[in-house]
Amino acid sequence: MSIPVLRVERHWACPNCTLTTVSRKATAHMPYHPCRGLHGLLAPMIPRGVRAEVIAVEREDYIGTEQVQLDPENGRPIMAVVTNRADGQDRIINAPVAVAVARVVS
Repeated sequence: MSIPVLRVERHWACPNCTLTTVSRKATAHMPYHPCRGLHGLLAPMIPRGVRAEVIAVEREDYIGTEQVQLDPENGRPIMAVVTNRADGQDRIINAPVAVAVARVVS
């Protein structure tokens, strides 16, 4: 008795830069990359042939002393990277980093 091997080949492209890739995973996944078109921000690859836009959304609220993801091009804080498709929307949320200060008292 032979067991069939599932071979899946998916072709991916980025709508904001020229990067393309091929994956051969049988599980559901979506590759990400630091996108040149979004100034190095982490962005998803889109299945080749699917119409979508991937945009960076600027944070609009007060930042204070929080450490946030900045757009390297203009220094503005980026809240999320959004993928808009005809059948829905996905987001990568850039949450601020918590910072703690510890002092040793003797």
